[in-house]
Amino acid sequence: MLNLLMNRRSIRKYQTKEVEQEKVEQIIKSALLAPSSRTRRPWEFIVVTDKELLQKLAQCKEHSASFLAEAPLGVVVIANSEVCDVWVEDCSIAAMIIQLTAQSLGLGSCWIQVRKRFYDQTQKSEDYVKQVLSIPDRYQVECIISIGYPAEEKSAYSDNDLAYQKVHYNSF
Repeated sequence: MLNLLMNRRSIRKYQTKEVEQEKVEQIIKSALLAPSSRTRRPWEFIVVTDKELLQKLAQCKEHSASFLAEAPLGVVVIANSEVCDVWVEDCSIAAMIIQLTAQSLGLGSCWIQVRKRFYDQTQKSEDYVKQVLSIPDRYQVECIISIGYPAEEKSAYSDNDLAYQKVHYNSF
């Protein structure tokens, strides 16, 4: 696990190669195994492989989502906020499990924050994504995870990269 974490980096450039259905299924299965508060499982996942939809979703915020247009796969992490009051945390856990599973399968990924971001001066990113994907109003959009075969290499983290000064034992 530590090796997986040291090597996982945010990948924003992808090969044109499609992600095999077997790998997509493994990623989704891992997401469905994500722990949640009181086992409420408020999260749901929208698997997006349609290039036109990926291009539209890549425009969900003013900055830093354009790379999604080149990804062969996106997983939109949403939740029914009426099911659980800590849906944000539950979705975050599931999203990270998606990224770690992708890494374990030789894929790259990157988190695209949607919640509390803006499409433009007047519309929230969340509302834009809901409109593009016909997501019902009762759902909230946490993030989109772009996934694909990396077309860039990033070096693994080393122990020297770790902020050990942020670790406290028994008190601050």
